[in-house]
Amino acid sequence: MFDTVEAFYRPGTVGEALRLLQSGKGRARVVAGGTDLVVEADRSIRFLIDITHAGLSYVRRRGNACVVGATTTMAALESSPAIRALASGILAQAASNCGSVQIRNMATLGGNLANGSPAADTATPLLALDAEVVLADARGRRKIPLPAFYSGQRKTASSKVLLVEIVIPAPPRGGRWSFQKLGRTESDISLVNAAAGLQLDSQGRVKWARIALGAVAPTPIRAVNAENLLVGRKADKAALAAACDEVAREVKPITDVRASAEYRREMSRVLARRALEECAALTGCSL
Repeated sequence: MFDTVEAFYRPGTVGEALRLLQSGKGRARVVAGGTDLVVEADRSIRFLIDITHAGLSYVRRRGNACVVGATTTMAALESSPAIRALASGILAQAASNCGSVQIRNMATLGGNLANGSPAADTATPLLALDAEVVLADARGRRKIPLPAFYSGQRKTASSKVLLVEIVIPAPPRGGRWSFQKLGRTESDISLVNAAAGLQLDSQGRVKWARIALGAVAPTPIRAVNAENLLVGRKADKAALAAACDEVAREVKPITDVRASAEYRREMSRVLARRALEECAALTGCSL
């Protein structure tokens, strides 16, 4: 694909990157790790804008939230003490599953989201954690919920703006979390992935639940109906089974070269069950 590229830029600021993106008139593409861009081989691209020197690689505390710069690599997330301590480490675990060691040293969190793949491994933990993304354009910066960032399969708001930061609010106290992934190999793209969070009261009843799934709909999704079904119920096998049956009804998988829709639907039920059971077990609940 690179024989069609006419110019390569490496801006030192977000403002400079935005000016270059606007001047590209639809033929410029932002790049950081480049692990998705190379695979896509989009020959319409004429200008590449490398934002790895624009000051967007960091993990910081901001008030009660954890903020992550868009060019922070998967390897950095995997090893960050702050990310490993966040919500039972589900984001660090998801990052550790994003391809080989070589890929994780290059691939970035912003790129994983901006690519728009419904199978993005970091999207499901971030959905479960109610994360928001910060977008920048010529008018300034604005923060939107992660679900609003996705407009369809491989379609995101980043086509006209620059994703600069991911904001993860402090998770509810007392919750336990789990990330589960099914791929053809350990480092392959997900056939299905799931992230879940759960908190039980002193009677073993569910105070709140979070269930997010990837690769089973045009975008990563929250299984809201299944979450609501659990709240107020005792976290026993019957309740978890009912919630996972609801998960299977909420997903909208497709058949492609990697798996059938029927297989993905069944694996959605299985992975949601595994995630919820792990959450329950971390609370000390015996199923």
